Amino acid sequence: MTKLSTLTLSLLSLPLYTLLYAQPPAPDQTWKLDQSTLTYHMSHPMHEVDGASHAALGKGVCHAGQCDFLIAVAVKSFDSGDSNRDLHMIQTTRGAQFPIVQVRFRLAQSTLNASTLDCDIEVQFAGNTAHYTHVTFQQTINGAAHHITGVVPSTVSDFKIDPPTFLTIPIKNAIPVRVDMVWHAE
Repeated sequence: MTKLSTLTLSLLSLPLYTLLYAQPPAPDQTWKLDQSTLTYHMSHPMHEVDGASHAALGKGVCHAGQCDFLIAVAVKSFDSGDSNRDLHMIQTTRGAQFPIVQVRFRLAQSTLNASTLDCDIEVQFAGNTAHYTHVTFQQTINGAAHHITGVVPSTVSDFKIDPPTFLTIPIKNAIPVRVDMVWHAE
C-alpha cells in the first residue's frame, strides 16, 4: 500500500471507530430525590379525603444547559387511612395494569436555584398521559437540599377515569396533588 492509500483508509475508518468506541457524553450534573410526600385530595359532598405517598423515586440529568427530571411512584403506595378506600382507588385507576405514576419535566439548568420554578409537566397515570403547563413550584435551598413544594392541578377526566361514586353521587372532578420534595445534586 502506498502512503496515500494508508492515510485515506485511516481517515475513512475514523468515523467508524468513533461510532463504535465513543462513550455518550457524561451529564453536566445529576440530581436525586431524597424525600417526598405526594398527596392527592378527593372531594365529595359527603366528605373530603387525602391520600399520601412517601415512596416516590426521582432522578434528574442535566446536559448542555437542560435538565430532564423523572419521578415515579407506585399507585399502591398511596394511603388514605382507609384500606378499603385505597383498594377501590387502585381498582378505579387500573393500578394492577398501570402500577406506576410517572412524572416528567424539563428545566433550564440556569433556573435550578430560583425561588420559583415554572414547569411544564407530563404525567402518566392510569394508562393515560396528561400535560400541565406553567405549574408553579416554590423552592427553598438549605445547603445542598432543594426543598420544592407546589400543587399539580390534575383532574379525574385528565386520565379518563370514571369518577367513583358514594351514595350514587360522583366525586368532584378536581384531584389536585400537593408536592413536597427534597432534592440534592450528586
